[in-house]
Amino acid sequence: MEQRKYDYLIVGAGLFGATFAYMAKQQGKRCIVIDKRPHLGGNVYCDNLGGITVHKYGPHIFHTSNKEVWNFVNKFVVFNQFTLNTIATYKEKLYNLPFNMHTFHQMWDVTKPEEAFAIIEQQRREATIENPRNLEEQAISLVGRDVYETLIKGYTEKQWGRPCRELPADIIKRLPVRFSFNNNYFNDRFQGIPEGGYNALIGGLLEGTECLTYCNYIDNRSELEGIADEIIYTGPIDEFFDYRLGRLEYRSLRFEQEDLPICNFQGNAIVNYTSAEVPYTRIVEHKWFDTYNAAAINAPHTIITREYPQDFTPGAEPYYPINDERNTVLHKDYLALAKKEVPDIAFAGRLGAYKYFDMDKTIAEAMTLANREYGYKA
Repeated sequence: MEQRKYDYLIVGAGLFGATFAYMAKQQGKRCIVIDKRPHLGGNVYCDNLGGITVHKYGPHIFHTSNKEVWNFVNKFVVFNQFTLNTIATYKEKLYNLPFNMHTFHQMWDVTKPEEAFAIIEQQRREATIENPRNLEEQAISLVGRDVYETLIKGYTEKQWGRPCRELPADIIKRLPVRFSFNNNYFNDRFQGIPEGGYNALIGGLLEGTECLTYCNYIDNRSELEGIADEIIYTGPIDEFFDYRLGRLEYRSLRFEQEDLPICNFQGNAIVNYTSAEVPYTRIVEHKWFDTYNAAAINAPHTIITREYPQDFTPGAEPYYPINDERNTVLHKDYLALAKKEVPDIAFAGRLGAYKYFDMDKTIAEAMTLANREYGYKA
């Protein structure tokens, strides 16, 4: 690599790194972005397979109530009007998600909100939970035992690899429960997916910025350390310090993709499998993310992906931080170590901050860091 001087070395070409790089370039900063993967975009990267846009690392639906963020992303790409309506299947019965009157009708054959509310209230009283101490108690106190046992318990225990009684209540506190027939999964004001996938968004953010793929910072640390005044590091903070204080824990995913010679497999973008007996958590049928693309919808084939949660092991991709007490304390210790030893490095993004961010929050965090670094204003 040519030994040049940059203002910023940005490690990771995902949404956070690409957004920060764009903002820095707008302020005349010299940036270089590197990523260990063979492509840019991180987990929002998409493939185009036979005319169907495939979300390679799981489905990503952009949703936000932050108008500044929504206006920002719309500068780079046109968003479709996709609305997420998830279906759940449990022992061959189908239910609508999030929990709403459709769900309650499917579960109890009720038709009026007061009937559904009365059933849930009765189950709440019977559970006698005043201060939920874990995810199971939190879920039952929100939606009652029937909904918990059918649609939450098995799915969640597959997702996190441990009993719901051992998971913190915070995981499910934002669970939407509606006594209306609204199937929209999100409550946010704005929602959609870039037409043709997220690659165009990432391409717009990184246009004119020098980028290197197949470049792992850890493997090339000595070569990279001196080329920039500051580093924005969006990789795992524990890996940066060679796990000196211990390993942070994550959950990972395995994707099983199939190209099927049929036009329509399940008729919906996402179907969750909530029974513990089914080893995967959901099946994604990618063409339904792009319903305005007639060529994709009418293609004589379809692409599906089964998602299998799994334990994180070295070499696997870290997807979900496990924000329990042990890991929260360990991450704070790593931040203190970073402040002491590498004050010119900002650890950011989902892995650096060790926190799961929705996409709009990721962009807002990049804006905040850019403002703190050099007074960037959108």
